[in-house]
Amino acid sequence: MTSTDLHHPDNRRAFRTVRRLVLAYLGLSALTLVAAFALRDHTDLITPAVWVRGTIVLAGATVALLLTVRAARGSRGAFRRLRIVSGAMLVAIAAIIAVPGVFPVWMKIEQGLCGLALLGVAVLINGRQLRTLFAQP
Repeated sequence: MTSTDLHHPDNRRAFRTVRRLVLAYLGLSALTLVAAFALRDHTDLITPAVWVRGTIVLAGATVALLLTVRAARGSRGAFRRLRIVSGAMLVAIAAIIAVPGVFPVWMKIEQGLCGLALLGVAVLINGRQLRTLFAQP
């Protein structure tokens, strides 16, 4: 891969959009834990599952951001891992939304918003433009 390819305006734009979507995912994840902390005395809204899932999601969003930064700098491994991680997170979010009773409605809505951001990431990362950029020579 040449630096010219990485710095092509279309590729830079695609990675800028991916980074913004991942930052939105990270921000929503952080706000979820802030809200959980603020509402910690309301056990009907903040269940142990909210704490566990919220912490895992924040960690996953942090990893996704690190992978995005490394992929934008040309790391094939980070690009490949970002493709896998974004897809796996989408599946996990779909399961959380679908499973009745484990998570409160507000968290399912938050996870739906996170899922929309990740769907955008997955579409861009798995699109022809970026896959071609990281194709084996």
